[in-house]
Amino acid sequence: MVRIGTAFLILCMGSMAFGQQSNPNTIKNKLQTLRQVPDARRGAATKDLALEIRALPPSRMKVALADGLARLSTEGEEDTGVIQEVATTLSSALKETPMVSNSAKPSEPYYALAKLVRYEGVTSDMTDPQYKQSMEILKAHDADAGTSDFTLEGYNLKQLGMKKVTLSKLRGKIVLVNFWATWCPPCRAEMPDLQAIYNHFQDQLVILSITDEEPLKVASFVGSAGYKYPILLDPGRKVANEFRVDAIPQSFVFDRSGKLVAHSEDMRTQKQLLAMLAQAGLKPE
Repeated sequence: MVRIGTAFLILCMGSMAFGQQSNPNTIKNKLQTLRQVPDARRGAATKDLALEIRALPPSRMKVALADGLARLSTEGEEDTGVIQEVATTLSSALKETPMVSNSAKPSEPYYALAKLVRYEGVTSDMTDPQYKQSMEILKAHDADAGTSDFTLEGYNLKQLGMKKVTLSKLRGKIVLVNFWATWCPPCRAEMPDLQAIYNHFQDQLVILSITDEEPLKVASFVGSAGYKYPILLDPGRKVANEFRVDAIPQSFVFDRSGKLVAHSEDMRTQKQLLAMLAQAGLKPE
């Protein structure tokens, strides 16, 4: 997952002095190269990192490392057990070193933990008010997304018989709304799976991928990659803001009645995307 306009807390902490025993700099280096680990080994590497971080002595850096791992761990990870280890590590780090918010909003690590619990199917016994506030914020954001409507222009719209796409006019079909950008590695990684799903289920399903980038840049990328599902342009991020999108990729699934039935943050595999779509009634063919 790539945060929009916000760097990882781990990268904002700066250099700090630690004893050899805790070795947080080694863990930080592993985090920075986690995306380079082959998919077959990444789950194990993520779990190992969660346990290494959990073994560190309490500190703000420990929270930062756990927060950074939480933001990386969900990129295509199908093993809920791995995500649970990450959530447990972040929760324990926050209990040891509670973070203070400098605004009316909860501190980012509590928000990251809440996202793991709400969207990844894991649990936490965290009782801090900032965590509870984060859960309420996410619930409210999903409610906003569930009632949002939009009309956008874009590419690959001929199959829909439209020059502009209006979400509410697609009732009767399952709709997957995906927010992405050309510069976002996990966004690009899930696009071939979106195309494969679109190819197989386009009689039941509409995929709408939304980006706020410049039209010529988007057209060049989509044309060279050969993607055929609808790509919509959101200048000024009006629709992204209505859906409360603060990190990409994100996907929202609406059933045939227009009800929001699934929401994911971060890259999803084809298997995970199909499981989300099944909640909207997508039937195997």
